[in-house]
Amino acid sequence: MPEFKRYLVTAALPYANGPIHIGHLAGCYLPADIYVRYLRAKKLPVKFICGTDEHGVPITIKALQENTTPQAIVDHYHTLIRDSFAAVDISFDIFSRTSKPIHHETAQAFFKKLYNEGYFEVKETEQFYDEEKQMFLADRYIVGTCPVCGYEKAYGDQCEKCGSSLSPDELINPRSALSDSVPLKRKTKHWYMPLQRFEPWLRKWILEQHREWKANVYGQCKSWLDHGLQPRAMTRDSQWGVKVPLPEAEGKVLYVWFDAPIGYISATKELLPDTWKDWWQREDTRLIHFIGKDNIVFHCIIFPAMLKAHGDFVLPDNVPANEFLNIEGQKVSTSRNWAVWVHEYIHDFPPEQRGQDVLRYVLCANMPETKDNDFTWKDFQDRNNNELVAILGNFVNRTLVLMHKLCKGKVPPFHEEVQDEADQHLYAYLQKAKHNIENAIEQFHFRDALMEVMNVAREGNKYLQEKAPWLLAKDQATQLVNQPIIDNTIFMCLQLTANLAIFLNPFLPATARKICYLLKVVDRMLEWENAGSLKLLSVGYSLRAPELLFRKIEDAEIEKQIQKLQTAEQASATSTAVSTPQPTQATVKPTINYDDFDKLDLRVGTIIAAEKVKQADKLLQLTVDLGFEQRTIVSGIAQYFQPDQIIGQQVVVVANLAPRKLKGIVSQGMILMAEDDQGKLHFVTPSDNIPPGGKVS
Repeated sequence: MPEFKRYLVTAALPYANGPIHIGHLAGCYLPADIYVRYLRAKKLPVKFICGTDEHGVPITIKALQENTTPQAIVDHYHTLIRDSFAAVDISFDIFSRTSKPIHHETAQAFFKKLYNEGYFEVKETEQFYDEEKQMFLADRYIVGTCPVCGYEKAYGDQCEKCGSSLSPDELINPRSALSDSVPLKRKTKHWYMPLQRFEPWLRKWILEQHREWKANVYGQCKSWLDHGLQPRAMTRDSQWGVKVPLPEAEGKVLYVWFDAPIGYISATKELLPDTWKDWWQREDTRLIHFIGKDNIVFHCIIFPAMLKAHGDFVLPDNVPANEFLNIEGQKVSTSRNWAVWVHEYIHDFPPEQRGQDVLRYVLCANMPETKDNDFTWKDFQDRNNNELVAILGNFVNRTLVLMHKLCKGKVPPFHEEVQDEADQHLYAYLQKAKHNIENAIEQFHFRDALMEVMNVAREGNKYLQEKAPWLLAKDQATQLVNQPIIDNTIFMCLQLTANLAIFLNPFLPATARKICYLLKVVDRMLEWENAGSLKLLSVGYSLRAPELLFRKIEDAEIEKQIQKLQTAEQASATSTAVSTPQPTQATVKPTINYDDFDKLDLRVGTIIAAEKVKQADKLLQLTVDLGFEQRTIVSGIAQYFQPDQIIGQQVVVVANLAPRKLKGIVSQGMILMAEDDQGKLHFVTPSDNIPPGGKVS
């Protein structure tokens, strides 16, 4: 590893408009944490910086959808995200927020310096404007038909169905996502950063000086540079965000991708108010950004251009971006709820069972370092049962059991006179493994590093099986003769177990701590300089009774997770249909024939029972009396009505709708609702009291 005096490691700031899922962890937070824990174990000065990105269009859209304020949204999700990271042992030195005053001040000062030095171009352009809502529309506020695949709900910046990058002008029949009205073009003024001025420098800095960057990062940067850089607006029309610090910029905020990466700087200032400049403004600092592939251009082109223009800051030395992690063969989709949410995972696989380490292990073993990879619950189960339990846990447990059985519960001595080739081979293997693990981590090959760690456990199992000390202790007389060989075997396995704790610590910190507990050693043993030693445990030292490191995960648990994933997607589809604000003047759906309408069996019903569905904030389970029978109906109305308020409410039910399972509950129909222009739901009810079962025609 090159010589640096300090290491500044950042992980992409997650948007505070929703919880984090395992794709986020595998993308940048887990690899960053592994790398930081390794640096700490080597006793190198390192700071791990992150926080929530609390500005930008997704925040305001979420607030509109939930009929609340952007501040309420970011307050809620900052806490949820912070706690989720802590639950899986992501060890930030600080987890800050871009809504803090220190960040606003830092970002505004950064902008003002670039402005004063003439780096911005002022341009007046035409932008889509929603007359009904009286506001300019950011790209995400515009929806329409994708010109590539024909998807009718593509955003103005990207089609989520085919993945194509778009601009609002490319959309077919663009409309406002806020009012569904057709937006008009209006002139607006913004401050642009002329990225083309930095193109020669970026080309030399990246393409010549950083050929060691990962192929996906280097390739994407080269593609952008080869196509030619264009000026990019660094301001937006909005009331939510960091205000542009110019008197003539009323109603404008900094572009979120100007503002967000400065969050790394402001968080460091918050953490180290007196020494933050040492970490950001000295050339002997190594700055490393861990990100997902969708953030490459911002961290490798736009932010470095900003830093270069400012002139006072170090540039990133590496940007090891990962690809995407799919779930059960499908791309993660937060809108469809097709994701494994970290806070829900921890509830089902709690830390007291080291569930966080099982997840860390599976995600690292399948980390999307060079290509998109797939997470499946079956693979999760197999890796836990066949690797963590059967290989790692088995070796540690057998070693401790045999120590208590054959060595009186104490670390035995090593007898040089009976040392054999197997002992020497195991020691040599340990040295080689340490070297390979170091090289892999320092080159950001975390999958390979973890494989090397597991190979140490495999080698330990192989050694123990070949030596078979239990066969050397068939009876007291045999054991007395063979005790020196037995001692050597157990001694080597115990020292290997201690080394495994050191190697595991960056990857599975809770498991490393558990091994330290069983071996009755302090965490200081986990320092990297101790790796490879056969003197980690003192001879004659009593150790604790063995405890299983991992438990077997049963088929029923996996089936439950698969079912949960599927029902969550179905519930999301139902709740989205109910709760997404509809346009005031909605486009009428295509004409149908009378025969199509006549197929519907609409009945009057009375709600006789109601309760909230567990782990589903938007769903109520209703019992509806239809006169001829009582039906269970799951409806996405929980955010509008309390269960005890709607008992006795008359409703109109689609009685011949095919049953559908939501959150494990079979829903036997659908309740008709009306929505006002504020997005609030109202029951569709007869004007007079009608006996349950009455037909609606």
